[in-house]
Parts: sequence; structure tokens; C-alpha cells
Amino acid sequence: MKGAPKALKAGTKVRSIRLVDGDLNIDCRIDMLGAMALKSEFVRKA
Repeated sequence: MKGAPKALKAGTKVRSIRLVDGDLNIDCRIDMLGAMALKSEFVRKA
């Protein structure tokens, strides 16, 4: 993950997921990184 202080690995759990409009479709919080915007094409439901 570019610009992040730590690597975001596959299987990392996120909290406070919100769907938003635009290129980055998901706003969320990750425990070790804080607030983040993700693309829905790289995310899957667990």
C-alpha cells in the first residue's frame, strides 16, 4: 500500500465501513493505520 507507515496485508480486518460515491468507494478505519479510503474492487466480504 503506497504511503502507509506499515504494509496492509491480505486478511486485515477493518471497522466502521461506509460506502461512498467516487473513485474510492469505501471509507473505513483500520486499527493500526487509522482512517482510510479503499477501492471496492480489491475488497471482499469475509
